[in-house]
Amino acid sequence: MPPRIQIEPGKRSGQPCIRGLRITVWDVLNWLAAGMTEQEIIGDYPELEPEDFPAVYEFAARMGRRVAL
Repeated sequence: MPPRIQIEPGKRSGQPCIRGLRITVWDVLNWLAAGMTEQEIIGDYPELEPEDFPAVYEFAARMGRRVAL
C-alpha cells in the first residue's frame, strides 16, 4: 500500500484514507470520475497535496488487480 494511504479502524468505516485525513481513496476517484481536475479537488479540499494523487492511482491499480472476473 502506498505510504500516503492509510487504513485506520473506526475512521470512515475502515476505508483507505489519504494521510490519515477523512478523505478516502474512493472520494477522490469519484470526484475525478465526475469530471473534476486534481486542481479543482485541491481547491475544494486544500488539505490534499498534489503528491496524494499518484498514491490514489497506485492504490486503485493494485486493488483492480485483485478483482477476479
